[in-house]
Amino acid sequence: MSWLNSVRNVIPFVAKRETPDNLWHKCKGCGQMIFTKELEDNLHVCPKCDHHERIGPKARFQHIFDEGSCNELPAPKVPEDPLKFRDTKRYTDRLKTARTGAQEADALVNARGTIDGHKAVVGVQDFAFMGGSMGLAVGEAFVRGVEAAIADACPYVIFTASGGARMQEGILSLMQMPRTTVAIQMLHDAGLPYIVVLTDPTSGGVMAAYAMLGDIQIAEPKATLAFTGRRVIENTIREKLPDDFQTSEYYLDHGLIDMVVHRRDLRQQLATVIGYLAPAARAA
Repeated sequence: MSWLNSVRNVIPFVAKRETPDNLWHKCKGCGQMIFTKELEDNLHVCPKCDHHERIGPKARFQHIFDEGSCNELPAPKVPEDPLKFRDTKRYTDRLKTARTGAQEADALVNARGTIDGHKAVVGVQDFAFMGGSMGLAVGEAFVRGVEAAIADACPYVIFTASGGARMQEGILSLMQMPRTTVAIQMLHDAGLPYIVVLTDPTSGGVMAAYAMLGDIQIAEPKATLAFTGRRVIENTIREKLPDDFQTSEYYLDHGLIDMVVHRRDLRQQLATVIGYLAPAARAA
């Protein structure tokens, strides 16, 4: 027996430790590796470069609502594949995959609760669900959220995050643009405010519809906000666009939104805005 084999036989076997796959997160802003627990404790904002990571409805509700006050509204039932659409996959298969990954019925989730004691119905779009795309389910959820706000005599707050209309539903997805606009008018007729929080990214048909119709327009820092892509615009107008074009800060500088608010300050800012616009929505 060789010396190497004799030494190897003497050394006790130690099983390889299993390391969770989600222990670390690579920041999309600065590229640094961040301990996931540290990122979660910092509201999913990079502690090194302040980049705001995309988050889903569950985390958003936890950040915004008072503890113990959040109650999710049931997801509306709509025709799942009205056009029997198929590209490289069937639309129904894409929906199943999206639901498994995002753990949500569709791309918009509503909940009612209180924000620093102020009643509110909050809708959150989940970019992880087919790019937060707007289809029949999103349009119906938006209308249901508005109806719940009217029933509770409180504001409707929407957190947008979308790539636009859902191509698999064709003209039916585009019809949600006027439909949501009518719902916003219903809210105004009831004397209630509609508040929009633009998050990264918000674009396409959503940007052209309910994302820019708020009584108050708030955005998270450095969010990409656009109707169409930068390259398409540059090729159309034959000009080079500014480096910060289609960002929250650019929109604020040009008067298209009212404020840019850091995620840590967002809950208190929403409570302040609701207190001004709907003082009667204070919970008893």
